[in-house]
Amino acid sequence: MDLAGAQWRKSTKSGNNGGSCVEVADNLCDHVLVRDTKDRDGATLIFGRDAWRGFVTLAKEIGPVG
Repeated sequence: MDLAGAQWRKSTKSGNNGGSCVEVADNLCDHVLVRDTKDRDGATLIFGRDAWRGFVTLAKEIGPVG
């Protein structure tokens, strides 16, 4: 998969916590990409749009952990 067109963004809720967050690229037609802000050249997780929507919905229901 060509990731060159990915437009990465960090959550507006991330703040300045030393890079302990993830970035998401959701501008690609069939996939949502996720990567570690501290290791942008490392692994990239690739989710189908339906799987990503399900994850976000569940995360909102559960709320913050820790």
